[in-house]
Amino acid sequence: MKNLNRYGYLFIAPFWLIFGVFSIYPVGLTFYYSFTNYTGSGVAEVIGLENYKRLLTDTYFVEAFFNTWKIWGINFVLQMSLALLLAMIFSDMRIKLKGLAFFRSIFYLPNLITISSVALLFGILLDWQHGSLNMVLMNIGLISEPINWLNEPTSAQLSVSLILTWMWFGHSFIVVMAGVSGISKDYYEAALIDGANRWQTFTKITVPLLKPILLYIMITSLIGGLQLFDLPMLLTDGIGSPDGALNTMVLYLYNQAFKYNNYGYASAVAYGLFVITLIFSAIVFKGMYGNQRKQGRQV
Repeated sequence: MKNLNRYGYLFIAPFWLIFGVFSIYPVGLTFYYSFTNYTGSGVAEVIGLENYKRLLTDTYFVEAFFNTWKIWGINFVLQMSLALLLAMIFSDMRIKLKGLAFFRSIFYLPNLITISSVALLFGILLDWQHGSLNMVLMNIGLISEPINWLNEPTSAQLSVSLILTWMWFGHSFIVVMAGVSGISKDYYEAALIDGANRWQTFTKITVPLLKPILLYIMITSLIGGLQLFDLPMLLTDGIGSPDGALNTMVLYLYNQAFKYNNYGYASAVAYGLFVITLIFSAIVFKGMYGNQRKQGRQV
């Protein structure tokens, strides 16, 4: 049997070889570069913690940090509100809506479109002079002159948040509905018999039993949101215009590495982003399950 087990290692060797070359090695090399002044060529000189000290006092990174949180926060609140609202409607035994599979397909469709196509589509829709959105709003009399949606910091951030909501709301809705389908109908029937209204049924039955699902959505959305890069990159000139409002943390990292050739500092930014994501993921997990564990110990 020991000789046979050796053949198993041969089968898993290709995976570990590829994983090591394309995952473990780049992560380790990035960690090393974060302690150097590497510029993409020549010899990397070790400078200790200088890149991390710079990161802690870098006002541009702090600005990118808050920009990322603003864009992700608006997007997450909107998409989860819509997902939970529709979940409440579709799970309501008094309404008994049909066609759930059809709505799932329609809502999830934007998630299948490539980000470059989405950026091109909304770049045309939000165009200042010839955009369809301005044309429609002017024709119905809501605005008197075209609005440059992507040229004002507030409107640009809001536009990106709404686009992300349109893209990811369907995914959140499907995951929430998968969790709702796993809840026993007996709970809803008992609540209906006891005279509970829709809001009470939703807040006392649906939401508490969906806590693991909501935790999964929030953490995965947080990780993806803090890595926001492609849409701001494609909608603007690549440097986060206007006035740096769309300069996210990953876009800042990208520009430091591939535009300014500060690979050492960009590596430090990458690990700073990793630590930030780790801390806030732990805070979310602690916030949703910390009190529950304390109550369990007390009992």
